[in-house]
Amino acid sequence: MTAQRPEGLSAYVAVTAAYWAFMLSDGALRMLVLLHFHTLGFSPVQLAYLFLLYELAGIVTNLSAGWIAARFGLTRTLYAGLGLQVLALLALARLDPSWALWSSVAYVMAVQGASGVAKDLAKMSSKSAVKLLAPTGEGGLFRWVAVLTGSKNAVKGAGFLLGAALLGLWGFTASVLGMALILGAILSGVALFMPGGLPGGKKGTKFSEVFSKDANVNWLSFARVFLFGARDVWFVVGIPIYFYAVLSDGSEAGNRAAFFTIGTFMAVWTILYGAVQAYAPKLLRAGTRPEGELVQAARGWVGALIALPALLAALVAMAGEPQLWLTVTLIAGLLVFGAVFAVNSSLHSYLILAFTSGERVTMDVGFYYMANAAGRLLGTLLSGLSYQLGGLPACLGTAAVLLALSWLGAGRLTSPAEAQPA
Repeated sequence: MTAQRPEGLSAYVAVTAAYWAFMLSDGALRMLVLLHFHTLGFSPVQLAYLFLLYELAGIVTNLSAGWIAARFGLTRTLYAGLGLQVLALLALARLDPSWALWSSVAYVMAVQGASGVAKDLAKMSSKSAVKLLAPTGEGGLFRWVAVLTGSKNAVKGAGFLLGAALLGLWGFTASVLGMALILGAILSGVALFMPGGLPGGKKGTKFSEVFSKDANVNWLSFARVFLFGARDVWFVVGIPIYFYAVLSDGSEAGNRAAFFTIGTFMAVWTILYGAVQAYAPKLLRAGTRPEGELVQAARGWVGALIALPALLAALVAMAGEPQLWLTVTLIAGLLVFGAVFAVNSSLHSYLILAFTSGERVTMDVGFYYMANAAGRLLGTLLSGLSYQLGGLPACLGTAAVLLALSWLGAGRLTSPAEAQPA
């Protein structure tokens, strides 16, 4: 076992580097698409449509990717995710501005769907690798999960800023072509130099084995749906469009300034969110606490999150129209939301690996991230609808309701000792 550790560590580093490259492009692409099509006159609901297939694809992909990885190996699913993202970027560059509105919507939805498949292939491969490569004892699994997840979100946050900057400086088509070229080069490098340490596939694995019989896995997945729905209901459409309305006067210079400001906020929020995720094991003293206490912590932290969006929704509704104090309060409140949300997310990412076994890791992680994608799909759809119907207060109020449902799911989790019959 000792002789295999350096090889396993090298594989972990290679997987993490590939995942970073992917998430940088994923964050940049989301910001490019959102801001570019908003300037073309797309409504909040139409903007939400652009990402629906992306999230729907994630549900199907995560459900099947765990089985595919169990059958064909983790490196193949990782390479497939990176390669498909390159193809999606190239396809998006072929969008013709002269196309009719709904033709453009349908085309971008399809390409975003392919990108969603790519993202979840890469994510499932990377997160499953941690279970197989991480050292055991003294919170080692939680630390490695937190480092991968936290750094991923920090990189994705940098991608938001990168996407906004590229749109303002180079335009849409040149930006996506440049990202495709760079990501393709990274894929080639990773494929050439990937060390050993990850398992190959196991023939005979049945697709029906994807569905877990473990109540903890199922309840954690339930809680995950509504946790991420509560974030995306304001994050995907509501806050970017609200800030655009506050910051831009409609001129080209005003648009450019708004792009940079919105991109900066989204980047800072996501980077700080990732930093808190990486710090979560120390914050929660994971190395010295039994798993049962961490299960209880998952219930408490989501309960603490519910009041934040409810309070912000009330403040926006009472203010009536954008004001400086309101914008400052929103930024501060959403940063606090991000910190508490990060602890919740980090706990979930640890618990799914703690609840599963090495034999089932790709399938349980795939099922769990299917729930994650379902939450993003729910949040994306509700983000456009709630903003269209009731503006930002409706987005934030809906987030509070979704968090309450997540709390109910987390409340059904049990520690291994509680789960054993007397």
